[in-house]
Amino acid sequence: MTEGASREQRGALWRLAVDQRQLDANVVRLPPGARVAAHLEARLDVLLYVIDGSGHLAGGGDAPPEDGAAGPPGQADEADEADEADEADDVNEAQAALGPGALVWLPHGSRRALSAGAAGLTYLTVHRRRPGLSIGAPAPVERAGGEAACLLHRVCVECERLAPETDARYCGRCGTALPEY
Repeated sequence: MTEGASREQRGALWRLAVDQRQLDANVVRLPPGARVAAHLEARLDVLLYVIDGSGHLAGGGDAPPEDGAAGPPGQADEADEADEADEADDVNEAQAALGPGALVWLPHGSRRALSAGAAGLTYLTVHRRRPGLSIGAPAPVERAGGEAACLLHRVCVECERLAPETDARYCGRCGTALPEY
């Protein structure tokens, strides 16, 4: 996945591109000293695996133990509940060192930031797929019943009474035939 890419190439080096999938996966490279600003992922849990390089993670994920295996799930703190408008680059939590083989679970609702070390940072992220935006005809809507928007076919033209029955053909008050629209 990363062998064909030059050391200077940054951003997504690879993406899972199968149309009918339930997961998204990306291999991302940050050049030396680059950062992913602090942000809040409100809806998706993300699994982050370090392929190459080093860096630091600040935020709501679980801190990887020294052996690089995933540790116990992290707990949300007050920084996680902070106003989303706060776009500060720093997260008010300790930074965890990341190295090859580190595996970190970033729970939804947690605030996190990444920074690459002197050698850069190449990592894999995996999360549930977000539904994409599409251009074209909207998906068909399945109607679950209910009243029609227009009830004129149930209003008597003679006495203006609304027939309570949805299948009425004659007015229950005066007997006049109901209109057929």
